[in-house]
Amino acid sequence: MRAAYAVKLGGDAPLDNLEIGQRPLPEPGRGEVRVRVRAVTLNHHDYFTLRGIVGYPIQPPRILGCDAAGVVDAHGADVGQLAPPIGTDVVVYPVRFCGVCPACFGPDPMLCRRFTMLSDGDVEGSLAEYVVVPAQAAVPKPVSLDFAQAACMGVSFLTAYRMLFVKAALEPGHCVLVQGAGGGLATAAIQLASAAGCTVIVASRSEERRAAALRIGAHHAIESGKDAAKAVLRLTGGDGVDAVIESVGEATWGTSLRAVRQGGTVVVAGATAGSNPPADLSRIFWRQLRILGSTMGSMPEFVRLLRFVDERGIKPAVAASFDWGGIKIAFERLASGDHFGKLVVTID
Repeated sequence: MRAAYAVKLGGDAPLDNLEIGQRPLPEPGRGEVRVRVRAVTLNHHDYFTLRGIVGYPIQPPRILGCDAAGVVDAHGADVGQLAPPIGTDVVVYPVRFCGVCPACFGPDPMLCRRFTMLSDGDVEGSLAEYVVVPAQAAVPKPVSLDFAQAACMGVSFLTAYRMLFVKAALEPGHCVLVQGAGGGLATAAIQLASAAGCTVIVASRSEERRAAALRIGAHHAIESGKDAAKAVLRLTGGDGVDAVIESVGEATWGTSLRAVRQGGTVVVAGATAGSNPPADLSRIFWRQLRILGSTMGSMPEFVRLLRFVDERGIKPAVAASFDWGGIKIAFERLASGDHFGKLVVTID
């Protein structure tokens, strides 16, 4: 089968590690199904793998890709009656758990210390004509979403959903600041929060991206920088927002702490601009702020996300779609950050 994979990791030119060619057709094992992939979205996780930044040891060649939507085309042994029948359109849940630690049997399996995603460890990714996943990880695709839109649900939308509604516990009428306005996580957070009845403020350095954020559901778009917190306070009558969705890091951390209301929440799921900003502990304890980390989301959260997106008619923001011949260009755009929304690879 055709696939996009890393032939090596690290080095001064990570994109040179990417190749497109033939890999063995995977066969589903016990409790697994094989999905004929129709669409995949790119994530920073894929580029980090090429750079050699991995959470688990990887032995190249390794097929990249964490998200996918497609059609079930084969069953392994003992998949059970709940496995989607062959021919079912599905969205792939990208997380796997160890299944033996206390967290896996507790209320929040995302606290599993050994959870992995597609393309981690010894698991091949989804940027291929076929991918094998546990039967329960192939979730029926909402009819309202096409394959490209459905493929956006995995990493970015699931992470945003957990940040907004599980960690920050936002409800209709609450106000949220989304730091950044271009990547998949930020655009997902904008669309989800707006659809949930929250007031959404977006901060970005780019005037073009601020305008685009308003088009997909943001209520206010302000310029990032030293005056951003003052702008948020003006928009909220001096109180600040109920929560901040933070994935930028050092460049925006000061704004996030100053823009959130007393007793409010800053949810962190990334640090693309640096992971060691000044902590400003006095502000945190004096204003009784909650600083919460968040990563991906559980299977029940994924199912609730799909239902919510379907019911509210949300159409993910897709920056561009590429075929096999455009995959390297797609990775170049991913690495540069020059896009608004998700980058999709459609597999014919």
